[in-house]
Formats: sequence, structure tokens, C-alpha cells
Amino acid sequence: MELNSKHQLGLFCVTLLLPALCSSQDSFTCSRATYYGSPDCYGNPRGACGFGEYGKTVNDGSVAGVSWLWKNGSGCGACYQVRCKIAQLCDENGAYVVVTDYGEGDRTGFIMSPRGYSKLGRNTYASTELFKYGVVDVEYRRVPCRYGGYNLLVKVHEHSRNPHYLAILILYLGGTYDVTAVELWQEECQEWRRMRRAFGTVFDAENPPRGDIKLRFQLSGNAEQYWVQSKNVISADWEAGAVYDSQIQLG
Repeated sequence: MELNSKHQLGLFCVTLLLPALCSSQDSFTCSRATYYGSPDCYGNPRGACGFGEYGKTVNDGSVAGVSWLWKNGSGCGACYQVRCKIAQLCDENGAYVVVTDYGEGDRTGFIMSPRGYSKLGRNTYASTELFKYGVVDVEYRRVPCRYGGYNLLVKVHEHSRNPHYLAILILYLGGTYDVTAVELWQEECQEWRRMRRAFGTVFDAENPPRGDIKLRFQLSGNAEQYWVQSKNVISADWEAGAVYDSQIQLG
């Protein structure tokens, strides 16, 4: 069958548009989501990322545990747009959640806090109905974390004991980056020393350097990987619970 020039032009345009349309559709990945019980509807302060109270209230409590997006802990702190697929109930923008925990069950990619799960619905009635489903089909995509007014913060973990053991966790990681490694500077050796990922987003080191401690972070995202050094230091007299502003702004 031969096509006239008008039809050929139309087919050519559709051919050009088709990859763009597929790319747009493919920016979301299909999965399933459920929610966990919480008396106050916030997150779980005992989440596997090690965030503590931060993991309970960050993003106004719209948080989630994930399964395959956990990435051995490097997925902690990542932000996702999640939207369900029941037209009459689901909000077109869905929910924006921060990963604070690990969890799996019934082929679910996301186990969301009640606050996060409720935002899947287009209104209060719809959210109530979605809770009755228990598990819903969703689609998700990675989105930048944005924390207005916050740089990346380093918190000295509660189990730390100066000067013999230092553990830290990383808060307010902006953009679409994963922290894949952390190193501290050894002045006497003039070299960077790798910290161990203890669990989740908690990194630790036995016998850390005396004096002020310089840190650098290996960031992975957007098909690139690079190191960024904190512009601030952990002071020599650090104590468990202390929080330090890295002065690194990621967006």
C-alpha cells in the first residue's frame, strides 16, 4: 500500500513523537503500596535507616519503608512521588514520601505512613476508601528532595563515645542523590579513611582522629558519582546527639 505525502508526513510525526510519549510514560514505574499502623499517623522513629525522631516527622510525617529501593541502606532519605491508579479515588499528583525504613510484604514496593498513604486520595472520602483496600497498585518516580532553609546536616549518633567510637547519620540530603560512602581525614597519614556503613544511613569508625574531624561524602545520582567535602568540621569535643551543618546545599 502506498501513502501519499500528507499521510507520510503524519506517520513521520507520530514516529518522532512515539519515543517521547514512551519516555514520559516510562518515567513512572509500576508497583504496589500499603500502609503500617501508627497511633499518631507519623513515621516510625525506630526505622531501619537509623533516623530516629527525624524519620518520624520529616516531610510532615509523609514517609515510607521500601523494599527493592532500599539499596542496602543507600536508598535512605530518597524522595518519591507515588500515585495510585483507581481513577475515581486517586489524586493525580499522589503523595510525596521520604524513605526512612525498610519493609516488604504482599509484593509491595512501598509501606507508607498513614499520613503519606492518605495523600494518595483525591479527598477525605477517597482516602478513607483507599485505607479499606489495604494494598493498592501504584506508580512511582524519584523526585528531588527539597528542604528549604536546610543544608545537609551530620548528626553524631547516640551510640558514639568520644574518643574511641564515632557514628554519624546524614540528614536533609537534598536533590536526587544517594550517599554511597563517607570518609574522614587522617591528618597524621595525610589520607582519607573509609567509614563503615553500620546500617541504613549510619556510618561509623573505631578510634577516629583526635581533634577536629573533616568529612567527605560520595554522592551517586543522575548517572554520575563524585565526592563532596563538608565545609564545616566535627569539633574535637563532639558529643553524642550533636548536629553539624556541612554547609553543603544539594538541590
